[in-house]
Amino acid sequence: GTPGVGKTTLGKELASRAGLSYVNVGDLAKEGELYEGFDEEYDCPILDEDRVVDELEDRMSEGGVIVDYHGCDFFPERWFHIVFVLRTENSFLYDRLESRGYTGKKLQDNIQCEIFQTLYEEAVLSYKKEIVHQLPSNTPEDLERNLDQIMQWIEQWMKDNN
Repeated sequence: GTPGVGKTTLGKELASRAGLSYVNVGDLAKEGELYEGFDEEYDCPILDEDRVVDELEDRMSEGGVIVDYHGCDFFPERWFHIVFVLRTENSFLYDRLESRGYTGKKLQDNIQCEIFQTLYEEAVLSYKKEIVHQLPSNTPEDLERNLDQIMQWIEQWMKDNN
C-alpha cells in the first residue's frame, strides 16, 4: 500500500497475534544500507531491490514472515501465499502524510498513487489475482476488522497445509 495507509501498524500487530516474524523492508534497507543511490526529487534513498531479495531469501524460504513494503513487483512470486493491499480514503491519507512532513510533489504523487490504485494494480500484475486482496484502512475499526480477517485466513491456511 501507499505510504501512510497503516501497513506497519497492521504488520506488527499481526506478527504479534499470529506468532509470525515481521520484516519492514524500509528498516531492513536502512540497517544494511541496501541502496543504489539517492532520489533528489523525492528526497529519499533508492532501494537496491536485488540486494533486498538476496538479504531476505533465507528467511522467506523458512516461511512465517510478514513483509511490509509499499511495492511488491520485485519480490519472487514463490515467497507469498497471500498479498494484502491496504487502501485509505484520500482525506485520511492526506492528513497522515502531511503529519509525516510530506509536502509538494511527494505528497501529491502519493495521493495520486492511491487514487489510481497503482499499488493494487502492481500486485495483481505481479501475483495470481486470486491471492491479492484489498482491505480498507481508514479507522481503528478497519484495523481490528482486518486483523480478525487475516487471523482467520492464517488459521485456515494452517489447517489446510499442516
